[in-house]
Amino acid sequence: MSQYLYIHPDNPQPRLIKQAVEMINKGAVVVFPTDSSYAIGCHLDDKKAVDRIRQIRNLDKNHNFTLVCRDLADVSNYANVDNQAYRFLKRLTPGAYTFILKASREVPNRLIHKKRKEIGLRIPDNQIISDLLASLGQPLMSCTLILPNEAFPVTDVEDVRDLLEKHVDLIIDGGHCGIEPTTVVHLEEGKPFVSRIGKGDVDFIEN
Repeated sequence: MSQYLYIHPDNPQPRLIKQAVEMINKGAVVVFPTDSSYAIGCHLDDKKAVDRIRQIRNLDKNHNFTLVCRDLADVSNYANVDNQAYRFLKRLTPGAYTFILKASREVPNRLIHKKRKEIGLRIPDNQIISDLLASLGQPLMSCTLILPNEAFPVTDVEDVRDLLEKHVDLIIDGGHCGIEPTTVVHLEEGKPFVSRIGKGDVDFIEN
């Protein structure tokens, strides 16, 4: 049976943030809110937890996870960021974007696209996750909470509890998030381009 925590979306309770971080450090698979939809994630270095997420979402071994980062310092640690990419990142974060960049040596091989050596990173505009990552001290590995045979993420926390309370260790209720995916922006080579239009404003990129 999973642990359930209601954390205030604007003023996260430090005691509950600490409890969540302790569970993640011990190998918990966690469902958490972002600025686009709910996501499922785990500690960056926990292979067993990653395998559990793959099983829950019925993902193959080639599915690429995203690193959820607190700030640009985190992104720069796990990706190769040139001056042009940094300007775009600074302009668009925090926000509902996933950025594709060349991975640095800090990223475990299992998280990197095998051929292109890329990694997806994002900095959500969500106070719960910002506080959690600050306490954790490193990014979370994650993917959107889309269950097998479904086209959209699970958005109602009660539905999350009904469907996953026996499969995940922690559910963080941070209120309604929505179902729009992030906008995916490629920054790995030259001029940025958008490969998926989502919640993030594309006019911001193309102008």
